[in-house]
Amino acid sequence: MGEVLDGAAVRRWSGLAAEALGRTRGEIDALNVFPVPDGDTGTNLHLTMLAAADAVAALPAGTGTGEAWQALTRGALLGARGNSGVILSQVLRGLAEIVGRPETAADGAALAEALGYASVLARGAVEHPVEGTILSVLEAAASAGLDEPGPGLAGVARAAVTGARQALRRTTGQLDVLERSGVVDAGGAGLCVVLEALAAVITEEYPERYEVPGRVPGEGPARDGRAGRAEPAGPGYEVMYLLDAADDRVPRLRAVLDALGDSLVVVGGDGLWNVHVHVDDAGAAIEAGLSAGRPHRVRVTYLHAEDRSQAPCTGRAVVAVTAADGLAALFESTGAHVVRREPGALPPLALLAEAILAAGDEVAVLPNEPEVAALAEAAAERARESGARIAVVPTKASVQGLAALAVHDPLRRFADDVIAMTRAAGATRFGNLEVAAEEAFTSVGLCQPGDVLGLIEGDVAMIGEDLAAVARHVLDRLLSGGGELVTLISGTYAPEGLTGLLEAHLRDRHPDVEVGVYDGGQVLYPLLIGVE
Repeated sequence: MGEVLDGAAVRRWSGLAAEALGRTRGEIDALNVFPVPDGDTGTNLHLTMLAAADAVAALPAGTGTGEAWQALTRGALLGARGNSGVILSQVLRGLAEIVGRPETAADGAALAEALGYASVLARGAVEHPVEGTILSVLEAAASAGLDEPGPGLAGVARAAVTGARQALRRTTGQLDVLERSGVVDAGGAGLCVVLEALAAVITEEYPERYEVPGRVPGEGPARDGRAGRAEPAGPGYEVMYLLDAADDRVPRLRAVLDALGDSLVVVGGDGLWNVHVHVDDAGAAIEAGLSAGRPHRVRVTYLHAEDRSQAPCTGRAVVAVTAADGLAALFESTGAHVVRREPGALPPLALLAEAILAAGDEVAVLPNEPEVAALAEAAAERARESGARIAVVPTKASVQGLAALAVHDPLRRFADDVIAMTRAAGATRFGNLEVAAEEAFTSVGLCQPGDVLGLIEGDVAMIGEDLAAVARHVLDRLLSGGGELVTLISGTYAPEGLTGLLEAHLRDRHPDVEVGVYDGGQVLYPLLIGVE
């Protein structure tokens, strides 16, 4: 690899780390007894790193070092899940702010400095740091890297892994709850996997498997593959949201949230923050965010639901939300339960929650529109109170929902199935055509009533007069980054022959692309487009 951590190295590391966490997720979940025994630390770390890796993978080949590190940190910040995922996103930010600087030669000395800075940032993001956690493991890794006598990048990386592994073993004796269960800290175990993946990319020495310690010899009771579960204690809800807020509003927010609960972690900067806290009053935590700025991607999880991991599953299902007859038929044909809504309106919360409960005890929800996502989370939270396992897959468009359903496998573990569906949705770029109803300013200029708007992932990319011409432009833009499958879904007011013209265009300009054409029956959009 040489003595650098350039954009190509960041791409390889992020992908390998996400893959390694995917392999070890179940083992890490089984260690999870702190801060709450909810058995999801490995899953949260995997999803966070997967979001970071996907952000880097979306960059054009040859992207510079700074841009790659920026994409990594932003992807992790936006996709962070759980206490451990939020801390990991801050670790990545700390590394990026040192080795991702254009003026920095990302050698061994820079990596050692970056690990130290990441440790400081991560500890500063946690309102009440506790020893025997991922913070202790990171601090030890940074210290070992700084103590490495040779300045080489490989030497520092190996030293950091060794230091982290040694610190991980010590966590059992640093926290009573870990000692009682005879396990190491789950978050620290996940961080070791991430650091080992980094060392593997630097040294090109790839391990056959990534070790996750099981029961610590001589410590705690024997286990049956899962850490001992403590009695429910502490606040009842985990609240997470992204927050658009001025940096000077965050200290006050921290103080308010700290008074409401515990496990408070706030990371980010430059106006975008990721907030995580455990509270009894979820509404008050969200209101605090509203007072500081604009919270979005709000997630509320009940922490003390009965552990159903070993209980028999009485039904795995997918619930999809749509406003169109044709789309409803498409979702139903692939096995989904459909909840209908009026065009431009949200479905009633009670209706969606009842549909989720009626579908099964392991349910993935496909909102299929950004404005439905928050409602879907609220409905899912209601359903979780019954003990059901509910996951909201972040589908922003119907074509993403169809892509997620295409990989749905009810025979997989639920968490694995949700991850596969999430990844398939995220790999599907989407666009649509819309006819302007009034004069308005857009990102590409002023539109007039009757103008055809071509949108790509929610942003106007073109204003025109002809539906086919605008659609061709949107298709070419979506395919500029590659693609194997194009989905065209015509609406109620699509002109006859529109999809035929677009199929001919694709045969001419993109002959290797497979095309699927469907009648969606949607009223607001003459055409929906998906590219996988």
